Amino acid sequence: MSFAIAFAAFSKSFLLVIATMLPILNPVSVSAIFLTLTEGASNQTRRNIATRIAVNVTLLLIFFMLVGSYMLEMFGLSIDVVRLGGGLLVAVIGWNMINTNSTEGRTEKLAEAFTPEMARRRAFYPLTFPLTYGPGSLAATITIGVSLLDRSSPAITVVNVMGAAVGSLVVGVILLLCNRYADKLLKPLGETGTIVFLRISAFILLCLGIQIAWSGLSNLISDAIAHGVTRAHGLQH
Repeated sequence: MSFAIAFAAFSKSFLLVIATMLPILNPVSVSAIFLTLTEGASNQTRRNIATRIAVNVTLLLIFFMLVGSYMLEMFGLSIDVVRLGGGLLVAVIGWNMINTNSTEGRTEKLAEAFTPEMARRRAFYPLTFPLTYGPGSLAATITIGVSLLDRSSPAITVVNVMGAAVGSLVVGVILLLCNRYADKLLKPLGETGTIVFLRISAFILLCLGIQIAWSGLSNLISDAIAHGVTRAHGLQH
């Protein structure tokens, strides 16, 4: 395998991950949700959580690219079932965020309750999964993983995986920067503008969760109807 072929394969898989995952993960929008769910945390705690989220997402990307399709097959799960369950989870979180009362007293209580252990737990659920890396991200990651395989050349497959891994690392760094400087990204909006933006983000999150869940449910219903029609047609004969 020549260097030119290897470089082309590496670049293609690298750009595939960047172009596919960044629009789905949407780091800027996630940073607004990050601010809401880390309300009451100190700047240092927020930085630590942002780092954990970035590491978690990077590892999830690489892991599910490599073994995602095999795991779903092993447990007998379909992407549509994952979409349905994950979408409902995202919708519930969005609903809870919409109905959150942000007051000074509540912020002080959150600050007292935001222990290092709580920060570690919240870094994975719900901030990493499903808010940053959700069902849509999982489906896209598995699809990318399948496209990396080159059965005619194991060497190309290895290069593809390396390119995808580096792309995942870059995605993680972008997430880290957006979350770490989320307050500065939203600072031009002012206090009132930030509150409005966060509420709108929560509503969009609710709608996104419903959309993801409906996508999975509608596909499951369509498959069930198609299976029923096929079975009825078979019985007639």
